[in-house]
Amino acid sequence: MDASSTQWVNSFSSLRQWARGGERAPHKPLLLLYALARFQRGAAESLRYSEVESDLRRLLAEFGPARRTTPAYPFHHLQSDGLWVVRTDSGEGSPGTGERALRESGAAGRLAPELRAALAADPELVHRLVGVLLERHFAPSLYEDIVAATGWEPAGPLVHGDDAFGVAYTLGMRQLRHGAGAMRTRVLDAYGGRCAFCGFDGRIGERPVGLEAAHVRWWAFDGPNDVSNGLCLCTLHHRLFDKGVLGLSAELRIIVSQRFAGHSEAARTQVLDLAGRSLNGPGDHTAVVAPAHVRWHTAQVYQG
Repeated sequence: MDASSTQWVNSFSSLRQWARGGERAPHKPLLLLYALARFQRGAAESLRYSEVESDLRRLLAEFGPARRTTPAYPFHHLQSDGLWVVRTDSGEGSPGTGERALRESGAAGRLAPELRAALAADPELVHRLVGVLLERHFAPSLYEDIVAATGWEPAGPLVHGDDAFGVAYTLGMRQLRHGAGAMRTRVLDAYGGRCAFCGFDGRIGERPVGLEAAHVRWWAFDGPNDVSNGLCLCTLHHRLFDKGVLGLSAELRIIVSQRFAGHSEAARTQVLDLAGRSLNGPGDHTAVVAPAHVRWHTAQVYQG
């Protein structure tokens, strides 16, 4: 990677974000992922706010915290990072963070010219930048959902590593090297190889299958690779936990978001009927999830 590409990776790694006490603010990362996907597909035109507002609002609703917010914030504030420029029908510059002002002024944003030139010169740079945004702001179980929702078109299977889905796979492997692999073994042992929510205990021979160690406080937000920050969950309930459909009360009972809707028998038995249940395990009291991690998840992920 040349010096120019390294500079852009560093810029993406140090986005200026509103932050307070570990709160999530994925507004800029989601806008950048969306804009990079459009660039990948060869879209050279600017993104007119009035035309992409609904897409950005949907991304924030699906992958952001539950608090009320608006896509106007990143559309305007990303300019301060030197990665994004906005023009209106009157000329250069954003009219501010007012949704109506952005719509009526014809505001349109695009990646900064220097960034577009660097992306054109180094075809691999776009995948590195996607990797930085995913790793620093989201849980690994959501990587594939996010790159799909932001409009990426995969060039091949996940394990090939030559597209955004490959980046997600590579990041998952990197987290294993940072200690998540050892954490998985300890968490699954602590919960007796059973999903803490539904009790699923699938195996192939002696090996657990369909079971994962979920971080309660995400690794991207200083969540430690420790049993006190882990839950043994089946693949379905891990994804729903990271999406904020499921959470934990202070008493470590399962809570279900009132925003969740499902009319099938499966939705009732696998999600809605979990409300109020105690966790299955862990058998070792020292492995109980720490209250601080539960509070973080409830505030930053759970869609209550």
